Amino acid sequence: MKKFTTRDQLQLAYSDAGEGMPVLCLPGLTRDSRDFDYLAPQLPDVRLIRMDYRGRGQSDWADPSTYTVPTEASDVLELLDHLKIERAAVIGTSRGGLIAMTLAAIAKDRLRGICLNDIGPEIAQSGLEVIMTYIGRNPSFRTREEMVAAMPGIMPGFDNVPMSRWREEVERHTVETPDGLKIPYDPKLRDALTAIGEQPVTDLWPLFDEMKGLPLAVIRGANSNLLNHETVTVMGRRRPDMIVAEVPDRGHIPFLDEPEALEAIHAWLEICL
Repeated sequence: MKKFTTRDQLQLAYSDAGEGMPVLCLPGLTRDSRDFDYLAPQLPDVRLIRMDYRGRGQSDWADPSTYTVPTEASDVLELLDHLKIERAAVIGTSRGGLIAMTLAAIAKDRLRGICLNDIGPEIAQSGLEVIMTYIGRNPSFRTREEMVAAMPGIMPGFDNVPMSRWREEVERHTVETPDGLKIPYDPKLRDALTAIGEQPVTDLWPLFDEMKGLPLAVIRGANSNLLNHETVTVMGRRRPDMIVAEVPDRGHIPFLDEPEALEAIHAWLEICL
């Protein structure tokens, strides 16, 4: 991982590999660039850029009040400037999709297209409630092996997932310590999300509409508790040209190496060229 310095003097981590069209991968709320470890080998012909947001992964922790979508969108633009990339195609997983929609509103000329992974302009309350049960809290398991064994039970909506994949997930998104497993991000991210929850709900449909003219795809886990099928239907009415994929046996979020997800991503990338 390399690092660049933000306007507020944070060191944020990123990776930059391959050649071809720049494709920027933005991870989920509590996750980091490793979200795309399964997808990366499937995209050998692009320049794949992955980022750890402030407070996550190998990036510096910051004032929790800056753990917001607008601030993180500004960080993304600073990374593009640092790499001297004029325009990139963006794959946004969950939180990353919200950042991508924000970029469409404030810097559309920097985008080639947007692929949303299990996120849209309406976020189901049931999914948000699940997120609040774990965000900012260390796992209750002392070892990774304990957590791996429990994953099928604590990840409803994910069927036919081999234990080897659950092991990969636990290894990527936990830190082993003598006192048990820890989260690989700033626990105060919870404070930032709580503060947002205390504010009036923001209408995100205007952000969705800002993506007009950009190649657009959405990938949904068939069992997602965050992105409803009905929301995807409305998205499709507003954007009849949108590529839509529904991944069976997946909740929030698909891993992105499923055949349905890969077919959609490759079709979308062809349009982004």
